[in-house]
This record gives sequence, C-alpha cells and structure tokens, in this order.
Amino acid sequence: MQFWPFQRSARHGIALIPQSGSYSIRKRLIAAILGVSVFIWMVSLGLIVTVAWQETSDVFDDALKEGARLALVLGANIQSKGSLAKSLPREASEPTKLKIYYQIVADDGRVLQRAERAPNQPFSPNLKESKRYLNVWVDGDLWRVYVLRATGQNFQVQIGQEWDERTAVLGEMAQNLAWPALLLLALLGSICWLTIRKLLAPIDVTAQRIASKSAQDLTEVPVQNEPKELQPIVLAFNSVLARLHRALQGERRFTADAAHELRTPLAALRMRIQLMQRQHAGAPHSTVDAVSLSSGLLTLRNEVDRCTALVESLLMLARLDPQQPDQLAKECLDLPEEFAAVVAATPGHQVLRLEVNCEVSSVWAQPVLMRSALRNLVDNALRYSGPQGRVQLEAVSLESGVRIVVRDDGPGVSHQDRARLTERFFRVLGSGQTGSGLGLSIVEKIAALHGANLGFATGIDGTGLGVTLDFPDK
Repeated sequence: MQFWPFQRSARHGIALIPQSGSYSIRKRLIAAILGVSVFIWMVSLGLIVTVAWQETSDVFDDALKEGARLALVLGANIQSKGSLAKSLPREASEPTKLKIYYQIVADDGRVLQRAERAPNQPFSPNLKESKRYLNVWVDGDLWRVYVLRATGQNFQVQIGQEWDERTAVLGEMAQNLAWPALLLLALLGSICWLTIRKLLAPIDVTAQRIASKSAQDLTEVPVQNEPKELQPIVLAFNSVLARLHRALQGERRFTADAAHELRTPLAALRMRIQLMQRQHAGAPHSTVDAVSLSSGLLTLRNEVDRCTALVESLLMLARLDPQQPDQLAKECLDLPEEFAAVVAATPGHQVLRLEVNCEVSSVWAQPVLMRSALRNLVDNALRYSGPQGRVQLEAVSLESGVRIVVRDDGPGVSHQDRARLTERFFRVLGSGQTGSGLGLSIVEKIAALHGANLGFATGIDGTGLGVTLDFPDK
C-alpha cells in the first residue's frame, strides 16, 4: 500500500503521482507483526525447550535413582546368598527405550556385577560417596551417574546413562515439533496478512474516492463511513478541495467577467477603425503618409479581430469548465448538414482548399459544441497549411461510434509538441501564424464532455497534422 501526493493537472484535474522513496505501511506492519511474533515464538520455544529439558532430566535422574535402589536391594540379596561375585546371565538382546546401565563395585574397586554394555571400570572412582549425581567422562563419553551405598554393605551401586541418550530424546522431541511449529508460523503470517489487508482496505477505498476528484468535481469526500484514523486526513483534504474550488471559481468568474467586459470596447474599437477606413477611402492615396495610414488601420483592425477571437475563446472556456458530461444535452445531429455549415462559415477564398468527405449520416452530440469543435479544427488546419495547402474534413464509421478527421499538408508538429497541443495558450514556435493557443484546448474540453477521444497523427500524404475525434455511440 502506497500513499501518493496529489498534483493538479491542467488536462486531467487531480492525479495521484507516485514518488520515489515511498514505502508501504501494509508491508511494514506485516513485517513488524511477524518479526515480533517470530521473536516471541522463539523465546517461547526456548522456554519450552528449557522446561522440557529440565523435566526430562529430572525424570531420567529419578530413573537412575530408582534403578540404583533396585540394584542395591538385589545386590544385598545376592550377597547374602554368597553369589555376588559370580557373573550374571547375559542381558536379553531386545533393545530398551531407556538405556540405563548399572555397576556393582566392591570397596577395593573391582566391578562385581555390571550390565553387559556398562564399562569395565567403575563410573566413579570415589567409592565412599552415596546418594549423589555425578557427571563423569568414561572412555571419551560423558555420563550421568547416580551412586548409592547402603549402610553395612561392602559394595556400591553406580547407575549411569550417556548424555547423548538424553540429548537424543530432546532432539527427537524438537524434530517432532519443528514442522508443526513452522506450519503454525506460516499460518500466523497468512492470518496477519489477511487481517491487515482487511483492516487497511478502507485506506484503498478512501484513496480511490480522493483520486476520482478532478477540477470538474470538487465536492467533499464523505467522512461518515471513514475510520476515525482517516477522518483527519479526509477533513484536511476536503478543506483543500474547498479552497481549490473557491480559487477555480474566482478564476473562472474573473475570466468570464473580463472577457465579457472586453467585448464591448473591442467592438466599439473595431467600429471606429472601420469608420476611419471609410473616411480615408475617399481621400487621395498619392502620398506616402496616406498609404502608411491605410496599411496601419488594416493591421490595427486585424489585431482587434484577433483580440476579439481570444475573448470569445476565453468566454467559451469559462462556459465549458463548470459543465459535467452527465449534464450535457446531446441529440442526434445530421453530420452532412454540420459539415455544410462549416463549409458555409469558411471564407470564400479558402473554400476551394477544403475537401469534405462524409460517410456517416448522424452523430450524437451537443449542437453548439459540435459546431465549435469543427470550426476550431478546420480554422487551425486552414491557417497552418499555408495559402496553397489542402485540408481534408471527413467522417467515417467505427464499430463503436464515429470518427471525425481533419488533416492538412502543412509543416506538421513534432511528436514532442503534440503532447502539449491541448495546453492553454501553447503555440508551436516558428509557425509564422497568429493565434491564441486556445483552439485545441476548447476541442479537448468538448471531446471530454462527449466522452470522445482526441488524437493526433500525421496529415495528408505523410505531411502536416491530422486530428481525430472518436465519438462513441449513443
């Protein structure tokens, strides 16, 4: 699970941007819980092994003690019959689970009787000790020995057991517990992973809700169903959304008001220039100043027209920004008629450069926005294709909708610049054409409202620029 900061994009609103150096709380939480669990498991296992070893050793020691008492009683009975020094029958060959070996040792150090596998020499050379446990080395092996001597007897009983026998029992017990313990540990890890994933699922849901916000949808994220730990984050994000909403509203309001206020003085200025041109038209043009004045008025009128077009584009964007796709009133448009309207609105000296091919009868769209998009695309193509260039306007049918294409044979746009064509006020340098850089931004906004895809490709005969609009079915 990763937490990503938010960045506002001019094209896509608010987006989640992954940052290098980020980490996963889920992974760290699982690692921490498993690490602590393994540590406690190992400590518990150590305690269990220690207690088991102590209890097992006590049981073995008790067995040695009881064996010594029995051997002492049997030795005393055998001695009373005068046959203690005689050899006893060989032990049965059947293996025993508890391998304990006895010795009956005389006071002079001779081993009077012993188990078949017991050493020939006494376990302990100290024959006067009694009721004691000893750890002795015999022939390179460590033995646990219990010595017992009865009052009035001239012999000592020594019962021994190899330490390897004891540790073998403990190793067998650990081996039997190893796989169950590992399976339990794996089960613990799986349960921790599933539990943490379940408990942290609201974070993913909240992240998806936040990621769904855009410049067109700045409504608050509901906090009623959020966990208490996430509510401060959601409330803080809602506060950011509120401030962003106010800023965007102020920006749109300022753009709309400024553009609206500029329309009147620009129209008045254009009328004044036209009046001056009419007055100047009746005057003789023999002088250089008169020719210069006429050229200046024409240039000034063109600049006013460009400013007027910019104001109209700003007004269009100000109207489009607040709109939502689900609020758009679409209808079935007669596409050949729309193409004919675009041709009729094209200046007469440029109509001959426009090639129209409409293979589709209708398209679902909003009439005003559709015409605005077509006019912007055709106007851009005519402007950048040059005085003698060609422009193609066509519509073809797709399996899932309608594709409208506008191509030209102008200088084209590089792949690096194509990615920025829809940015507001972006213009390709060196084109030699005037413009506001808002036409394709308007087209992209209209396409987004219709759920259409805007794309760029090569234009006519491998040159120029081609713009595609893929409109979905109804």
